[in-house]
Amino acid sequence: MQDPAADQPTPFVTSEMRIKPEWIDFNGHLNMAYYVVFFDQGVDELYALLGLGPNYLKQHNHSTMVAEMHVRYLREVHESTPLRIRCQVLAYDDKRLHLFEELVHATEGWVSATCETLTLHVNMATKKVGPWHADVLAAFERMRAAHAALPIPEGAGRAVSMAKKR
Repeated sequence: MQDPAADQPTPFVTSEMRIKPEWIDFNGHLNMAYYVVFFDQGVDELYALLGLGPNYLKQHNHSTMVAEMHVRYLREVHESTPLRIRCQVLAYDDKRLHLFEELVHATEGWVSATCETLTLHVNMATKKVGPWHADVLAAFERMRAAHAALPIPEGAGRAVSMAKKR
């Protein structure tokens, strides 16, 4: 497996992605559900780099499942908008991975949405959370080290709430 920290930009940036026409809602912009599709596709690219792709499931009978997700919609995007996902590893332990992602305009760089996830490593035979394999932990550590100098993203750790009226 290649060293994730050696060849990747910091933070990890996906290939360019395009909006499918059927994902545009009656308001004329990307339907909120498809933002999550983009974030999921971005994590798939990140996972391939970390050795967690489909072969990982076949080889180890373990996979990942998102336990918690927080999406913020900041700026609408339309069918012609070229997009990329920027991913930052915030933390990990022996069974969990904490990521922060941004959906960004591929050429102008502005942020359309953010997604923060807590992902679990699951034994698919028992459907119980279990420890990552050593090679995955090593890849996480290399990526965490590559991301160590990055600031905590604005919006990380937020909760959904309504401000009290005064």
